[in-house]
Amino acid sequence: VQLQASGGGLVQAGGSLRLSCAASGRTLSSYDMGWFRQAPGKEREFVAAIRWSGGSTDYADSVRGRFTISRDNPRSTVYLQMNSLKPEDTAVYFCARLVAVWGARRVNDFGSWGRGTQVTVSS
Repeated sequence: VQLQASGGGLVQAGGSLRLSCAASGRTLSSYDMGWFRQAPGKEREFVAAIRWSGGSTDYADSVRGRFTISRDNPRSTVYLQMNSLKPEDTAVYFCARLVAVWGARRVNDFGSWGRGTQVTVSS
């Protein structure tokens, strides 16, 4: 499956963005999915994940309460709604599918990485 993240942009602190992750080649509906981000000079870090059914979600402490992950399986798309954005949320955001057990958060626990989308939050 090939993944493509979109929806990034430039936003002021306190603003919102919604990212989308679309699949081509195969449906996402049977995969647990996740979002990661990578800021300049930093390692890629886990942001959020969602079970294939949408029944369970997992969030990094840094985004819990501000970001919401969701999915639309008929459209084979996963979303990341980002509210109350902070300058420290500035990064390239990637989506990927979980290839390990649910709850895993390491980069190596995810696969099918696509190109990311840049999110820049100005102060």
